[in-house]
Amino acid sequence: MSRILPLAGPSRVLALAQLANSIGDGAFYACSALFFTRVVGLSATRVGLALTIGWACGMLAGVPLGYVADRWGPRRTTIVLALATAATIGTFLLVRSFAPLVAVMCLYACCQGGLTSARQALLAALVRPDERTRVRAHLQSTLNAGLALGAGLGGLALYFDTRAAYLTVLAMDAVAFVIAAFVLRRLPEPERATTPSEPLPPGRWGVLQDRPYALVTLLSAVMYLNMPLLSLGLPLWIVHSTEAPKAMAAVLLMVNMVTVVVFQVRVARPVKDMASAVRATRWAGWLMLAACGVYAVSGTEMGIYAAVAVLVVAALIQVFGEMLQGAGGWELGFGLAPSDRQGQYQGFFGMAPQLARMLGPLVLTTLLIGWGTAGWFVLGGLFLLAGLAFGPVVRHATASRACP
Repeated sequence: MSRILPLAGPSRVLALAQLANSIGDGAFYACSALFFTRVVGLSATRVGLALTIGWACGMLAGVPLGYVADRWGPRRTTIVLALATAATIGTFLLVRSFAPLVAVMCLYACCQGGLTSARQALLAALVRPDERTRVRAHLQSTLNAGLALGAGLGGLALYFDTRAAYLTVLAMDAVAFVIAAFVLRRLPEPERATTPSEPLPPGRWGVLQDRPYALVTLLSAVMYLNMPLLSLGLPLWIVHSTEAPKAMAAVLLMVNMVTVVVFQVRVARPVKDMASAVRATRWAGWLMLAACGVYAVSGTEMGIYAAVAVLVVAALIQVFGEMLQGAGGWELGFGLAPSDRQGQYQGFFGMAPQLARMLGPLVLTTLLIGWGTAGWFVLGGLFLLAGLAFGPVVRHATASRACP
């Protein structure tokens, strides 16, 4: 646990709150689809549509709710949104048709999106700038550990496959967010930042006019394609193009999660400023290219054991690229945001993984299933180009902030 949780203080409180709600999220994600289809009685197509609409709303809610955190206080906003998330999860228990599911899913996703923005703003306000990436790495390790524990609990509900089991998981998820809210009450409300935002764009929605920051977010979205690659692209590739058993998809996911829990803090330790963040993202691009190349080899004719070994090697290369990209991205996301607008800026930066999740299925199925082996090298090239592009984009961003 010492490797996962940071030292005592605000950082540890944030990590404990993260652990509580991630356990609930892990259980919810593991069995929510079957709850909506088997218990509520909706078709898989309608459930998928409701989830898509909901997460799109959640992505758009990050900036305005981040703005609320900047004005109302990140601690207060985080606590309220955690309790609101718990309430919306409880409302899922009452859903019995498609329209209410869409409405509740939109509320749930908006609360989750705003909660992420406010929590990041709270971290930025309570943690020294040179410690933020390290603390964020601890939170990522905590997140993965909590999701793994929660997924195990959700697996029990899947095993019993009863209405009572699914309802218990939803209730547990709601309670987890209530616990997170009470844990966060131990934190002080940070004083509102007084550092002026000029020469950044003035006005209420300055982040929407900050083109360099938008470019950094867009490049991060490309790098975050590693997430749907792990959850969607690889399972499809394993089934359609390799001789490895189907269960390898779950094995690779577990390898990824355990590696992040154990090594994320170590990998993030050298990243403390803009220069080291750019180096991390550049190395991440090269590692993701290498991982794609090794994944491509698994599609050639080889035995089951050889295919399994190649996939594991590629997954290990990918996860270290993922951890470097995460550390560099966190440093850039915090460091390029003005201190009095961290909420809305973190809300905008949080759109990067959401964009990857939305566009990933189309991009990955086209490249990996439609183009086959060649698609892996195209995908690796995208990762590399994005990783290398951070350097000039960040130099432009820092130069624009230095201008009077």
